[in-house]
Amino acid sequence: MHPVDRPRRLRTDGVRPLVSETNLAASDLIAPVFVDATTDERVPIETMPGHERVPVDDAVARVEEIRETGVEAVILFGIPDSKDSDGSRAYADDGVVQRAIRAITAETDAYVVGDVCLCEYTDHGHCGVIEDTAETDPTLTVRNDETLPLLARTAVSQADAGADMVAPSAMTDGQVKAIRHALDEAGHEDVALLSYAAKYRSAFYGPFRDAADGAPAFGDRRHYQMDPANRREALREARIDVEEGADVLMVKPGLPYLDVVADLRREFDHPIAAYNVSGEYAMLHAAAEKGWLDLEDVAYESLLSLKRAGADLILTYFAEDVADRL
Repeated sequence: MHPVDRPRRLRTDGVRPLVSETNLAASDLIAPVFVDATTDERVPIETMPGHERVPVDDAVARVEEIRETGVEAVILFGIPDSKDSDGSRAYADDGVVQRAIRAITAETDAYVVGDVCLCEYTDHGHCGVIEDTAETDPTLTVRNDETLPLLARTAVSQADAGADMVAPSAMTDGQVKAIRHALDEAGHEDVALLSYAAKYRSAFYGPFRDAADGAPAFGDRRHYQMDPANRREALREARIDVEEGADVLMVKPGLPYLDVVADLRREFDHPIAAYNVSGEYAMLHAAAEKGWLDLEDVAYESLLSLKRAGADLILTYFAEDVADRL
């Protein structure tokens, strides 16, 4: 007996694109840009092949390079010229990200997202105001409520500079409410808010911390970032952010948490984002350099899996490469 149901009939070249369930486009992607106030020239990021820290004066050129591939949205991360315990350069009017946003929005039509966190700006590398004894007692880290006004100031300063969207990533309880209120009070009702709703304490962040000079000087972030063992908690975090005014919900990292991306897609009507993080990018590059994987194919498949799981937009270091293919 021959099979009655033959799915292979719909896998021929002519019909395959017509029945494809998931489509990936350059318009789905957000490209990260590292802006460095400490350099006058581009500095390659060793752990993230193909990426560089760029000086503020080169930020526009870097964004234009990205836009040439068809990617229209960028997210900015800053390396400041100085750091202190409160991360005050994160919300300074003349901060590195604020200066870059002004230049980019004045000279391009890119959609600009500002990352809102303090870890790149604090001398201790944590994402907010720390306990006085945190350095000697690793069970004490970030003081949640004291951090909220600083995150709000950072978001407003980026909106003042021209950011289209702000993206709080500190995993501080109440950050979305504090930022939304501050933006509205400052007349930025139209600035969107992308929340890192489910940000896990992941081992996949290493290359980013090299790139942004944001590794903790002591301890770790397990007391404020999510436990990788927890799935249901992500729904609780996302629900809180929705109630507080988030416009977009993001899961970070993406690939190890496809189940969480799918959960948020089923539970919420909001756009869902996934962050294809630096470690995911670096490990595929490392395997490709050894000849074990085809980089272009695995990059595309990785992003397609995030889209298939339910992500509407994807923040990825592969943005330019994959956009060229698309």
